[in-house]
Amino acid sequence: MSYTPKPIDLGGIALPEELAKDVEIIAKDVHEVWAKKRIDNGEGEDHPCMVEYEKLPESKKEYDRATVVQTIKMLIHLGYEIKKGEERDV
Repeated sequence: MSYTPKPIDLGGIALPEELAKDVEIIAKDVHEVWAKKRIDNGEGEDHPCMVEYEKLPESKKEYDRATVVQTIKMLIHLGYEIKKGEERDV
């Protein structure tokens, strides 16, 4: 394999406490978007992860959580500020 992934090291960036509590909500939505995309692309329900987020194995949930945390940290790294506004139903 000639490809060597080189993600930006964001280890020095702390996830803001106010966002840490919402990682699970965002991870669930990441899974929902992934599943909807598969269905929309006609890929059906033959994938073992085509289940509700709550029914996923912990290892798969952790993958979604890691994606969320990395994305939030990358936004902070790029200079964005994330501020909580009005509460919305999820």
